[in-house]
Amino acid sequence: MSKLKILEYPDPRLRHVARPVDSVGERERKLAEDMLETMYDARGIGLAATQVAEDIRVVVMDLSEERNEPRVFINPEIIDRSGSQSYEEGCLSVPGFYAEVTRADKVSVRALDIDGKPYELDADGLLAVCIQHEIDHLDGKMFIDYLSPLKRRMIGKKLRKQQNSREKATA
Repeated sequence: MSKLKILEYPDPRLRHVARPVDSVGERERKLAEDMLETMYDARGIGLAATQVAEDIRVVVMDLSEERNEPRVFINPEIIDRSGSQSYEEGCLSVPGFYAEVTRADKVSVRALDIDGKPYELDADGLLAVCIQHEIDHLDGKMFIDYLSPLKRRMIGKKLRKQQNSREKATA
């Protein structure tokens, strides 16, 4: 396994719409394993392939305290949603920023597992939020898109400033 580089907003690759996986093979399994390692290292609970510059529909997550319940969703698709909840969200691609986002309270999702077997899952609470958040990434959308244009610009400015500072420090 190896750690991958997580893209940060406003990298335009975060806006790419991921293409479906035709068949699950060794490449997709390795990507999912590398994504899990990357997510754990970054102390996240979810990661979409687009966040690591892979334009395929793969998502990983682990909401357990012990970090021992990894989930892999290949070609995830929400087939039902109901209710509504507000939740403070953050994102590994928008480090250090959090905001309240309103999403469906319950979702049903259909996906393939790491072996390419189809499954369906009913989720609520944080799991439902995380599924919606990561599928948004696959569709080129980010949680900050739910914020006002002014807040998005402020976040973009601060992140560009941080990136410039890091680049100067390593030059």
